[in-house]
Amino acid sequence: MPSDPSSPEPSSPEPSSPEPSSSGAPIWEVPQAVLFDMDGTLVDTEGFWWQAATSVARTLGVELGPADTLNVLGRAAEDVAALLLSTAEPHAAALPDIARQLIDAFAARIAEQPGGVPLIPGALDLLGELHAEGIPTALVSASPRSIVHLVLPRLDHHFALIVTADDTTRGKPHPDPYLKATTQLGVDPRRCVAIEDSPTGIAAATAAGCHVMAIDTGRGLPSLHSLRVFKP
Repeated sequence: MPSDPSSPEPSSPEPSSPEPSSSGAPIWEVPQAVLFDMDGTLVDTEGFWWQAATSVARTLGVELGPADTLNVLGRAAEDVAALLLSTAEPHAAALPDIARQLIDAFAARIAEQPGGVPLIPGALDLLGELHAEGIPTALVSASPRSIVHLVLPRLDHHFALIVTADDTTRGKPHPDPYLKATTQLGVDPRRCVAIEDSPTGIAAATAAGCHVMAIDTGRGLPSLHSLRVFKP
């Protein structure tokens, strides 16, 4: 459910330095939970989001280019709608209408994929390893819940928690989505791994105090063995 805008948003915890062992080396441990971005991290859908954004932009007389990727990829529909409105022709539609057009255009492209959206290499393997080890997982996405529900069947995984763009007043790059996830899971952000692919998502997870693993979409996701955090 969307959060109550009147309720104060949680503040980001101060990260702590790793505690050294008796030998002076930091102590590493298995994470309490692993928090996943979705688009570009588990499924290769960021190209579809860019196509949706550029097509809606053109209807408003706006041409998006490479310089706009940071403000489009990894951002919520409302943020991209605000970007388009800032340079749109006069008498453009209202922000909620443009956000809905973006979401609808994105959903249409996802629905067009005959075998479902393409997966990032290693996504199902890592999710399977986490399930086998009983490590909780959360999906923390800048997409709305309607888009997440379109993608979930492709992942075939039970997430302990799903946080979408509908669930916090402020989205990525603010820490709120990750803080909401760790609070509801009852875990320490500093003892969690957040897996992200975009600067926007990396900034959000870092601000929340998580141990962040940035992936290269082309190279895919790591194995469970690579997911370790410093013991606070």
